[in-house]
Amino acid sequence: MTDLLEDCRRTHYSKQIKPEMKDEDVVIMGWIHEMRDLGGIIFVLLRDRDGVTQVTAPSKKIEPELFEELKKLKKESVIAVKGRVQESAKAPGGVEIIPETIKLLSESKLPLPLDTTEKVRAEIDTRLDSRFIDLRKHSVSAIFKVKSRMLHSVRNFLESENYTEINTPKLVGSATEGGTELFPITYFEREAFLGQSPQLYKQMMMASGFDNVYEIAPIFRAEEHDTLRHLNEVISIDVETAFTDQIDAMNILEKMVVKAITDVKEHCKDALDTLEFDLQIPETPFPRIEYDEMVEMVNNKGVKMEHGEDMSRAAEKVMGELMDGYYFITAWPTDIKPFYVQPSAEDPAKSCAFDLMYKDLEISSGAMRIHNHDLLVEKIKSKGLNPDSFNRYLAAFEYGMPPHAGWGVGAERFTMTMTGQTNIRETVLFPRDRRRLTP
Repeated sequence: MTDLLEDCRRTHYSKQIKPEMKDEDVVIMGWIHEMRDLGGIIFVLLRDRDGVTQVTAPSKKIEPELFEELKKLKKESVIAVKGRVQESAKAPGGVEIIPETIKLLSESKLPLPLDTTEKVRAEIDTRLDSRFIDLRKHSVSAIFKVKSRMLHSVRNFLESENYTEINTPKLVGSATEGGTELFPITYFEREAFLGQSPQLYKQMMMASGFDNVYEIAPIFRAEEHDTLRHLNEVISIDVETAFTDQIDAMNILEKMVVKAITDVKEHCKDALDTLEFDLQIPETPFPRIEYDEMVEMVNNKGVKMEHGEDMSRAAEKVMGELMDGYYFITAWPTDIKPFYVQPSAEDPAKSCAFDLMYKDLEISSGAMRIHNHDLLVEKIKSKGLNPDSFNRYLAAFEYGMPPHAGWGVGAERFTMTMTGQTNIRETVLFPRDRRRLTP
């Protein structure tokens, strides 16, 4: 055996090898998932990105030198196997490979930080500390196959709806939404921040005549949460559309959600099967519940909620019990929404804002935005912020800003709804929360 590829190249992944390929020569590559030495026969389960293939090495059918070398292999070592396909009812996929040559490409150290067969379960912190090995497990990689397809579908959908993709700065000079949820950084001789949201830049694009824009990019929030649904760095799917209101924004969001779920269900069957998750395509239109009604529903279930409060975790749980699937909460109080949210013309105490919920999980927040310069300045001041800090942003509203609306969707939370995960860390390759900055 050698650690050089030389002229050896993969011909098939695991799921491509079928019983009808009997007696064909193939080359497969991957990690040693498990080994069993029964004396006269050695079984090696080789794992690649798509599945597991059984390599069966009877001492009477292979060279003695190869049989002896097989005994020295270690779990999670990387190998390339050239061999002949045989039918085997008991093997994964109904096939096995009788090896002719095996190349050891990389030897693994033992013991392993965690068990990739999952016979011994590891705690989440142990898994995240050795994430590169944790990701080898198909039950983990399946989540990211779903996430990848979802993001691919979202991008294709928005492009088909004539949206232009933009890329906004992640180093900013002032808060996007006010408050203290900012990560300060030293930017040469002055202070700057990691961006909370592309919101202000999206709005400035509305004054530039682009009409429909979107961005899929990281956002950073210095919230000291330590929950199963919060992180400090996430991917946000952001949309902004000119000449629209909150109703239009909800309509396009609803349409995008259904399209993404439909695509995942169609293209990620193997991943969903691995996760044992029955993904359902939601019916439209999604129910729309006004904030006042939501407060009444929560109180009627014995959870105290004052009018004008944001939803507590207890309130979210109540709504999750009452509502199955996706639904909107609309007409939020103006006072608890960011300064750029448009107040309702009929009742300025209510805003043109909405949240998209999935059971007890908030997936998205959106609204019609203020497009009047003077009202925007007034709202900035009412939040205790200095309009001078937003002078470049405010300038866009002095030279012709159309009515506009938009939203942001948390990609990780959206992935949770499509994979059945209850911990958001499961949907991020390398999570960043208040306790974790590595790996």
